[in-house]
Amino acid sequence: MTTLAPADVAAAAIAASGVEIRTLDAIADLEAVRRLYEHIWRTGARNPPITADLLRALAKAGSYVSGAYDGDELVGACFGFFAAPGRETLHSHIAGVLPRVRARKVGFALKLHQRAWALEHGAGAVTWTYDPLIRRNSWFNLGKLAADAVEYLPDFYGPMDDDINRADPTDRLLVRWPLLAPAVTDACAGTPRALEGAALRAAGAVVALESSAAGGPIVRPSYGRTVLVGVPDDIEALREHDASLAAQWRGALREVLGGLLAGGAQVRGFDREGWYVVERKESQ
Repeated sequence: MTTLAPADVAAAAIAASGVEIRTLDAIADLEAVRRLYEHIWRTGARNPPITADLLRALAKAGSYVSGAYDGDELVGACFGFFAAPGRETLHSHIAGVLPRVRARKVGFALKLHQRAWALEHGAGAVTWTYDPLIRRNSWFNLGKLAADAVEYLPDFYGPMDDDINRADPTDRLLVRWPLLAPAVTDACAGTPRALEGAALRAAGAVVALESSAAGGPIVRPSYGRTVLVGVPDDIEALREHDASLAAQWRGALREVLGGLLAGGAQVRGFDREGWYVVERKESQ
């Protein structure tokens, strides 16, 4: 079977999403990106996630800045900069799309566009961070894109004044996307890295964190080789309506998932029903 070039895979995903994606460097376009991010993260103009002048500098320095357009409307954007050593890795700092176009897989198309661009510019991997409590993002990053989780970062960005993070500590999971790895190539072609938590549990996987009937976190002793770590259905709704419960989940995930990764365990992937699948080493 002939494997399509990354640029062709990206073009197919972009066509399927019904948007146009292009790299950006004009100040008017970058101002539009700033406004889009303010709208998505609900920050307001006094606390933007990024400014147009910084985006302009990044683009001029050869970094990646792109926008997804539905007709004339900017509906998604993504930017990243190169990381050490040299230009071998691109760090993707912010990617976001309007909620109304998520079902059209605009985010997936943006990441495939970024993958093709990074490969054309000599990078073999892309890294980024995300909130490991947000279930849809966990599935997107570890399943749909087949990125690898590499490090748990407690309160990585410090306090962030927006309506998504609210007062919650900004714990993040750092992921690495090896752009030509077989699992990534398959995922970009439409076959995600899928794991079945129920089947793994039936085969002996141990649950280390799960939700109670009331929606709170239950931390359990876990001594097995394969460990399942659960996350709530909708942490963003919890932050809005029950900040105390959301904080309990943050602490529990930091203790369990953060502790496993610090101890040398590896995240194999994410079951879209809400489980991180973590594998301990033989010696653990």
